[in-house]
Amino acid sequence: MIRRLDSRDAQFQQELSALLAFESSQDPEVDARVAAILDDVKQRGDAAVIDYTQRFDSLSAATMADLELSQAELKAAFERLPQGQKDALEAAAARVRRYHEHQKAASWQYTDEDGTMLGQQVTALDRVGIYVPGGKASYPSSVLMNAIPAHVAGVSEIIMVVPTPRGERNDLVLAAAYIAGVSRAFTIGGAQAVGALAYGTQTIPQVDKITGPGNAYVAAAKRRVFGIVGIDMVAGPSEILVICDGTTDPDWIAMDLFSQAEHDEIAQAILLCPDAGFIDQVAASIERQLPDMPRAEIIRASLTGRGALIHVKDLAEACHIANWIAPEHLELSVAEPQVWLPELKHAGAIFLGKFTSESLGDYCAGPNHVLPTARTARFASPLGVYDFQKRSSLIQVSAAGARKLGRIASTLAHGEGLQAHAKAAEYRLDDKQ
Repeated sequence: MIRRLDSRDAQFQQELSALLAFESSQDPEVDARVAAILDDVKQRGDAAVIDYTQRFDSLSAATMADLELSQAELKAAFERLPQGQKDALEAAAARVRRYHEHQKAASWQYTDEDGTMLGQQVTALDRVGIYVPGGKASYPSSVLMNAIPAHVAGVSEIIMVVPTPRGERNDLVLAAAYIAGVSRAFTIGGAQAVGALAYGTQTIPQVDKITGPGNAYVAAAKRRVFGIVGIDMVAGPSEILVICDGTTDPDWIAMDLFSQAEHDEIAQAILLCPDAGFIDQVAASIERQLPDMPRAEIIRASLTGRGALIHVKDLAEACHIANWIAPEHLELSVAEPQVWLPELKHAGAIFLGKFTSESLGDYCAGPNHVLPTARTARFASPLGVYDFQKRSSLIQVSAAGARKLGRIASTLAHGEGLQAHAKAAEYRLDDKQ
């Protein structure tokens, strides 16, 4: 069912490249429909959002007030949860908050020898929008991972949009919004929700940044509104790469591969291992455990289409291949993970040791589960507090500094043919004021 590769084969690199290839370019038909929806929302505001919500989610509303969830409704959803779910949600939120508190950036200043003060001021964004998927699946964990770092960063207003097809609301999602400090919540989704957040409507204020995953229409809309507002990323299918030395229970490894494969038929799960016999055991475990999985058909399609069990020479080579793949999730399931950690440069999140399943990171370990995919971990980072803050440079030049820096600036400005730049600096060479 799942392909087997060997790093010693002459065609290995070509086969690996083909396995990782994912067509992330936009569907022209989706893009055209999204463009029309965004333009309509920009022109008609609330009325367009109401129309599209009725058309796509079969949710009737006379006004936007019918689509907004009050804080009382969010709290009531929390109170309706079974005690076990309440406790789990609160524990996860506390861990996520504690981790992100450590990410707070500091403003700083220093004064150089001529009295010029230089520094950096860190301030939070005023208002952000978080998109939470709804419909086929509901993800309260996504609420925590998007809203809590924004809250920790000091964002004044957090607006959540979540589609509720046919009026089906998920209490865990609403309860997570209550716990995470969401300011306002609307039962809207799709490109129209992204447009409402990006442009603002009569009811929904324009935000500064939009974060959170969604379907192809949401991704296309986020691409189009980038520049008007900020976005976190355009996420691709879920990924897991496991490096194992053969000392972990093969059933654990098989289930870890399942944990991402069950997301989507185009999700990707890969194992790198130097022990061919262990790879055989994992393959056997996959076949034995798969029939009992509720999402067996999705897992099978994912593993067949984009999964692989790869035999490598040693763990050093496994790390080298992992850096080239730059996966979203990387499990380092080996006896001494700290020894190999310095060899790993590119991954969204690294899970150390056999007891650290990727699923813990998705829900409650603390670090963010919004991670770069499709090899973008080569240059991108997990969502965090820093995504909801911005930095302003501080410059206060002294008279002595103006004389020193002015000569440098004047020379360079003349060299660029920008005489006004040069003159502005030259005026301050002679301190007459």
